[in-house]
Amino acid sequence: MREREAEVRKVRRRKQSRQRRWTGFVSLLLLVCVLAADFGWGVLVGSSWQKSTGKEMYPENGARDAEGDCGVWENMAYDAQGNVMQYDDWSDGAVPNDDGWNLLLVNDRNPIPEGYEVNLVDAGDGERVDERIYEPLMEMLEDAREANWDQLPRVVSGYRTTEKQQQLYDDKTAEYRKQGYSDEEAEELAGQWVAAPGYSEHQLGLAVDLNGATYDVYLWLQANSYKYGFIFRYPGNKTEITGVAEEVWHYRYVGVEAATRIQERGICLEEYVEDLYK
Repeated sequence: MREREAEVRKVRRRKQSRQRRWTGFVSLLLLVCVLAADFGWGVLVGSSWQKSTGKEMYPENGARDAEGDCGVWENMAYDAQGNVMQYDDWSDGAVPNDDGWNLLLVNDRNPIPEGYEVNLVDAGDGERVDERIYEPLMEMLEDAREANWDQLPRVVSGYRTTEKQQQLYDDKTAEYRKQGYSDEEAEELAGQWVAAPGYSEHQLGLAVDLNGATYDVYLWLQANSYKYGFIFRYPGNKTEITGVAEEVWHYRYVGVEAATRIQERGICLEEYVEDLYK
């Protein structure tokens, strides 16, 4: 009984710690929203200015006036929903690839965006992934053969439907209930291993659970996955931030540039995305 209570208290302390971290982050986001509103007003003013001067303030590839001179809006970056994220002063010089889909953050505080859609392709053994990560995933698995007794590591879990995620979450919660935990305690503990439906990276199609013939393949992946755009998503020393216990089998695609920076700095995706807003 004492061990159970200690484990529950530990989980709650972690949850409180994460809440304190994200309270500051949410405050920062509110400030960004205020600035974005000011920016919107600037667009309206700029439209009038353009009519009177004949110069273009917001062209497609960075601001240039009618003579082709660059303006202050060059290299603006956007998130997956098309919102302005930051200007030229990214804290570590990183700018999201494409439209930011590769850096979409989903965890127990950030649900999958409403209406999110994914184009899936077969990744073997009946598992599917987002078509945009298929080629780098296959290349990574092929190169991992040598560390896996010359066997191709298998994708044992790729994209999951909401129904599948719900089933896994319910099953894990039921396990803890059988061990004598209350409903609330069981849900808290289960959440460290299986995300609630709507809060799982697997529902993005950008994350995979891999199975190897030997544990050495996981060591190889931790050292080399960034070269293919993947990160070791849930290291044990980042559990208080990610909210998930260590999963050596779980890898998430973020793109080579972001993965390299995450690897070099020894941080997790939450820290990387948060730094982008500083």
